[in-house]
Amino acid sequence: MTHPFFSLHSHGFVRVAVGGPRTRVADPAFNVARTIEMARDADARGASIVLFPELGLSSYAIDDLLHQDALLAAVEAALGELLEASRALHPILAVGAPLRWRGRLYNCAALLRRGEILAVTPKIYLPNYREFYEKRHFASGAFVAGEEIDVAGRIAPFGSDVLLEARDFSGLVIHTEVCEDVWTPIPPSTRAALDGATVLLNLSASDAIVGKSDYRATLCAAHSARCLAAYLYSAAGQGESTTDLAWDGEAMIYENGARLAGAQRFAETPQLILADLDIGRLSAERMRQGSFGDCADIESGATSFRRVLFDLEAPRDRNLGLLREVARFPFVPDDETRLAELCFEAFNIQSHGLRQRLQAARIDRIVIGVSGGLDSTHALLVAVAAFDALGLPRANILAYTLPAFATTDRTKANAWRLMRALGVGAEEIDVGPACRRMLEDIGHPAARGEALYDVTYENVQAGARTSLLFRLANRHGAIVLGTGDLSEIALGWCTYGVGDQMSHYNVNASVPKTLIQHLIRWCARDAHFGAETAPVLRDILDTEISPELAPGKDGEPQRTEDVVGPYALQDFNLFYTTRYGFSPSKTAFLAFHAWSDAAAGRWPSDIPEGERRAYDLEEIKHWLGVFARRFFATSQFKRTALPNGPKVSSGGSLSPRGDWRAPSDASASAWLADLDEVP
Repeated sequence: MTHPFFSLHSHGFVRVAVGGPRTRVADPAFNVARTIEMARDADARGASIVLFPELGLSSYAIDDLLHQDALLAAVEAALGELLEASRALHPILAVGAPLRWRGRLYNCAALLRRGEILAVTPKIYLPNYREFYEKRHFASGAFVAGEEIDVAGRIAPFGSDVLLEARDFSGLVIHTEVCEDVWTPIPPSTRAALDGATVLLNLSASDAIVGKSDYRATLCAAHSARCLAAYLYSAAGQGESTTDLAWDGEAMIYENGARLAGAQRFAETPQLILADLDIGRLSAERMRQGSFGDCADIESGATSFRRVLFDLEAPRDRNLGLLREVARFPFVPDDETRLAELCFEAFNIQSHGLRQRLQAARIDRIVIGVSGGLDSTHALLVAVAAFDALGLPRANILAYTLPAFATTDRTKANAWRLMRALGVGAEEIDVGPACRRMLEDIGHPAARGEALYDVTYENVQAGARTSLLFRLANRHGAIVLGTGDLSEIALGWCTYGVGDQMSHYNVNASVPKTLIQHLIRWCARDAHFGAETAPVLRDILDTEISPELAPGKDGEPQRTEDVVGPYALQDFNLFYTTRYGFSPSKTAFLAFHAWSDAAAGRWPSDIPEGERRAYDLEEIKHWLGVFARRFFATSQFKRTALPNGPKVSSGGSLSPRGDWRAPSDASASAWLADLDEVP
């Protein structure tokens, strides 16, 4: 697979590494040899950036040895050796070294690539409290800007004002800081991020004391999230002096608050961690978050950065795989604890939304159609939770099952079982006669017994149901509760106007189908609505997703996913299209890594083994094409007129008053042309 599509670099990803080689105290020759070994390993594994610990060439905890000429000369010789070795290596190497400049000593990060020094960054904030006394040995780099330094016979930009920007990789801008710099209220990397840096490096030593690891992780996670950036952090480990301190060799890689990789602490062997950063995602986040840009404008005069340009030369014809977990269900966590928390939050957001609408409208009844399918089941559960919280009788939930031409015995039976188990007001109205009359009135061939099951035939039934629900609401002083979900709205899989697209309030409007399935499983598993409801909820989950509007093939019910595609894939496509604006080719690349191997990666625990399937690239491309056509070209007009409903998840609202605004007459040609690039 040498097609550019399979290269992570074609889709805005860059591979990075953080290393903790074995060291010896005050032995630059040994330390650089181990650094070169690890750099070669990272290079062989496809890394484009490799970060090493603070003062890694000299060792950190060597106190007054830092002022010894012999040691400092050995460090410069080691840097020269590393420079020569880097000629045969692809990645940028960020190494720590004590360097002299104009009669003062600085704690520096040197960034090397292919025999040249791209930049040298001095540490700004020198700790001088508790166990650290860096001001005894180093000068602060706070006022070093726009300078140059001679290191190992090379002249390099020197100062805290340097950004490295790739000419050939959009959005890749690197900033470097050293240890304590990130522990301050305004780290140097904050202003660097505001000036465009997307990859922030921290060469750290950072001793190990009880509780410090958690604090470091929290700090790096929060800082990467605030800066909408990647944050790479190293810490000194094996071989550092333990005269008064201990070291755990912690290494971490974060991206926008998410931990991508972490090293084993107190390891017996040298640690090298790697991860693939999504630079495109970071750029997309910054473009959308206007407050980030506003902050950059406000702070624009605080620091002036120099840009040093370089060529990353990332190979786009090499399949390195993807060192990054891509969740199959981006709306649904695969961690059991987080999944339970999300279900609790989602359910309560929906329930509280309905409670507020009822209180504001001074209405104590709702009308809802219950089909025995997923969406109406979940909406009914939300309604019950809202009415219980308001102290209203469940009988005020006027639930109707409305069978028509293709309603199956199974779904109608489940609708009745659910309504009875929940104790809501329950009735059945057969809308078949009304539908036949309308088909007769408009002269449809089906009224004469012809087997023409077209969109008119289907929408007559959907319209009859919705019209009936609205008149029932008028009759009983109630509001109609909508049940259609986010996935259906995205794909236009709903009948416009007098149909299931319309209601007085829709609690499911921003909940995708895959999340609704998990919410129902959660309710069944924990018997949130009583033990009697659990069996029927499980049977509803096991029922084929179908509109039940026309006869299916060979006596089977209609299969929605035969028309619009597997909801698992289409929810994946929806998330990356609306949340980040990714191109179809990048979305397909991510889907390929998430879905091509059913045995790889993690699954939410409550998905049955029999439903854990894979999709090959041909299937992914086909259904992504269906998504692009339906989402961009044919269904926006339905979203422009959506009823009210609460937003539940990030990237999960298509309301014109929420996350998504678009013209109804757009073309899908640009997205389909990009999709053509997928092999």
